[in-house]
Amino acid sequence: MRLFIVFSLALVTLVGCGKPSLDDPNLSDRKLDLERYFDGPTVAYGQFQDILGNVQRRFKVTIDGTWDGTTLTLDERFKYDDGGAERRVWTLRKTGEDSWEGTANGVQGVARGEERGDAFNWRYTIDLPRADGESTIRVTFDDWMWLMEDGRLLNRAYMSKAGVRLGEVTIFFEKL
Repeated sequence: MRLFIVFSLALVTLVGCGKPSLDDPNLSDRKLDLERYFDGPTVAYGQFQDILGNVQRRFKVTIDGTWDGTTLTLDERFKYDDGGAERRVWTLRKTGEDSWEGTANGVQGVARGEERGDAFNWRYTIDLPRADGESTIRVTFDDWMWLMEDGRLLNRAYMSKAGVRLGEVTIFFEKL
């Protein structure tokens, strides 16, 4: 039993390693401006992989973004390959030169984010609908975005519950 506990703690420690930091060196001279990037229509394609790397769910998201000089509103419509659908509307407010706060349906409290160079880090806790459509699961996201070439945005989000990583979501955004 003691060996199992030691192995479990070692596994949890390893799983928590290897996440990005805003202090990592920039790999490009691009600057991400969320308000400019998401103003207008955007489409994204993504998938959720569990902690073992198994793809559990794929989706497409169409996003209608509007920036009014103070508030960035993102109306997201998810279509899942398994037939499910979901709508989430984010309301983001710029709180500093590179900092943001936001709310959306299901989000617990306030999401907080920071831009630095070509990167954006966004952290929040949310009640996500399960695939059955009948229940939710409360999870925490440590969401990372990087501005790539040709108007693409790469998003890798680390999803956890009670500090234990459940998996990752990978998304590619494209401006329309």
